[in-house]
Amino acid sequence: MAGPSHHIMPLPDFDKPVKMLIVASPYYKDISDHQVAGAIAEIEKAGASHDIVNVPGALEIPTAIGIAARMSNFDGYVALGCVIRGETTHYDTVCNDSSRAIQLLGLQGLCIGNGILTVETYEQAAVRADPARMNKGGGAAAAALHLIALARKWGTATKGVGFTRDILMAGGSDDTGKA
Repeated sequence: MAGPSHHIMPLPDFDKPVKMLIVASPYYKDISDHQVAGAIAEIEKAGASHDIVNVPGALEIPTAIGIAARMSNFDGYVALGCVIRGETTHYDTVCNDSSRAIQLLGLQGLCIGNGILTVETYEQAAVRADPARMNKGGGAAAAALHLIALARKWGTATKGVGFTRDILMAGGSDDTGKA
């Protein structure tokens, strides 16, 4: 199985600090602990810093990310939770709504790695969360880091370029008062 450092893409390098928020739902505490450990390891490997907040369940994760995006200054977000079909009566609603909300936040420009596990059994969740096995928490953190790198790449590409500057430069100043 792919271990924690076997990503398809190498982690990006950053020249300016990166601050990330991990939003975790510790409904299944040991699963959550594994997810968070995997995420923190990837974040630290990329030289980024992080804060962690806990919310009651998967449905609160996108809401917390939305609040943080409006009221704080994080570069990216890692969504970590676990929904197990056999133990969640409204499984489909929780899976679909949390996933859709995170996708919408992403389309608005937030850099989010979605590590909310949606599984049939506790055993499946344990394998996916374990940093030494599937390491889905680490994968979600890596995804967010890649999105931050893209946002920074494209963000800096557009600064200081455009018509306004060109028009102002073309105007010149010959102090004659004539155009």
